[in-house]
Amino acid sequence: MSKIEPTLAAPMAPSRIDFAAVLARQSERDARIAALRPANKERLFDGLMAAGITHVTVSFDGYGDSGQVESIAAYAGDAEVAFPRTQIAYAALTWDDPEVEMRALSLEDVVEQLAYDFLSDTHCGWENNDGAYGEFCFDASARTIHLEFNERFTSSELYTHDL
Repeated sequence: MSKIEPTLAAPMAPSRIDFAAVLARQSERDARIAALRPANKERLFDGLMAAGITHVTVSFDGYGDSGQVESIAAYAGDAEVAFPRTQIAYAALTWDDPEVEMRALSLEDVVEQLAYDFLSDTHCGWENNDGAYGEFCFDASARTIHLEFNERFTSSELYTHDL
């Protein structure tokens, strides 16, 4: 009689992580972040109007698990203008602190941060695989943000024939 060694690893013990609690905490955090957005938008639009900026465009592009803002341009009417060095308050949550942190950011940085936030909210994973590209228009006079989003995807079609 010979001794046979097992070839399969012992089964893993059941997870002790309470996934429902993890998801509930994340949902609560998402709600707190969403609640900060209206005031951040208002401060941004106030700052843009005070600087004489009527609208801002933000172009973005991403694919292959990487994405970025490509350009940010400010306009006064039809004329492109430089962003002023003005800073405004931006409310944010950090990962390791439940308290709201007020940051002083430039107008341009707030525009970029909000663009990334809205991309994450509306098209999470926009930078993955074939990715996406598009443009935001922050209309300061109308106090609205418009997003044009173009999603890329690879497609294939199968045709079979028995001849």
